[in-house]
Amino acid sequence: MQNDECGMQRGRMEQKRDILERTKAFALRIIRLYSALPQKTEAQVLGKQVLRSGTSVGAQLREGKRSRSDVEMISKTESAPQELEETAYWLELLAESGIVKAELLADLQRETDELTAILVTSVKTLKSRKAK
Repeated sequence: MQNDECGMQRGRMEQKRDILERTKAFALRIIRLYSALPQKTEAQVLGKQVLRSGTSVGAQLREGKRSRSDVEMISKTESAPQELEETAYWLELLAESGIVKAELLADLQRETDELTAILVTSVKTLKSRKAK
């Protein structure tokens, strides 16, 4: 039984590291997107919004990792999907306004959706553990 528990804990630690690495890679992709945007005012305004929200996801999770309490960790972790939802909005505007071709953003939008699903599940798990 102890080996199973150690294996499960190791698995959770790997998942946490994976999501931290994945959100950092996501932030780097957002930075590259911003750098490639045209210098037109509307592109830069939308770009700064997506830059801010897209790069804050991983930062929120890293802050949550160092939380002093479960409540603080849940709060920080809950912020990450909210930032992803905002990022999705700015990506949609970049595509629908014609600033960036939609097909160029499709993979980034898919990653936004996947990270959102993972983090919403994580928040639910954290809240259920706290309730026990």
